[in-house]
Amino acid sequence: MVMASVVARTGRHRQRYDNNNLRLVSGCIPYRVAKHDDHHGDSEHKIEVLMISSPNRDDLVFPKGGWDDDETCEEAACREALEEAGVKGILKGNGNPLGVWEFRSKSSQKICSLKGGCKGYMFALEVTEELEVWPEQGNRDRKWLCIKEAFKLCRYEWMCRALEKFLAVMTEDRKHEMWEEVVVAPHPVPVSECQILLTNCCVKRPSGSQQHSNTSSCWDYAPSWHIAVSTDSS
Repeated sequence: MVMASVVARTGRHRQRYDNNNLRLVSGCIPYRVAKHDDHHGDSEHKIEVLMISSPNRDDLVFPKGGWDDDETCEEAACREALEEAGVKGILKGNGNPLGVWEFRSKSSQKICSLKGGCKGYMFALEVTEELEVWPEQGNRDRKWLCIKEAFKLCRYEWMCRALEKFLAVMTEDRKHEMWEEVVVAPHPVPVSECQILLTNCCVKRPSGSQQHSNTSSCWDYAPSWHIAVSTDSS
């Protein structure tokens, strides 16, 4: 069993605020690539996101919390993911957040003033480790959901916008991965030449598997095949 080695931070004595006195918040959308079997028995890989319950409330949210003055925004997002959801992982986007959203804290939703205003920085976190015990386990449940289900459970408008941005980033990553997989086809060999060289033509599969370092992709590709045509007429 993996044990939690940290204690959740409490209090706001190190809390950051912007020039408009908005509380700075950092959080993330944790995700993983899960294998699913359809009704035909075929398997496919889909992205799932992790949401957690709010203490004393019947709703699900993404891990987030105050950004303290002794940490970076990225460090705060990872800390909140560990404390609230019990997950560790890799922030995607080279340190760039999915976006920045302004919203009000849950306790100040109906107050018509700047009090309770927050500015939240949200990241995409690829989960690499899921702890069995974590600091806020006693107050929170966690649930893996497909993106469609997560949209239905987003209670606040800013959460929907963050999830939309997350989906756009994942879609763009897929396009980039597919582009890397494109193999430039060789110029077609005339039929007459192919007949002359027929005894020296062979089809071979490339040695080794092609892998890419972009871990946010969840789609498999068929292996590429190359045609080697010998020009030695001897």
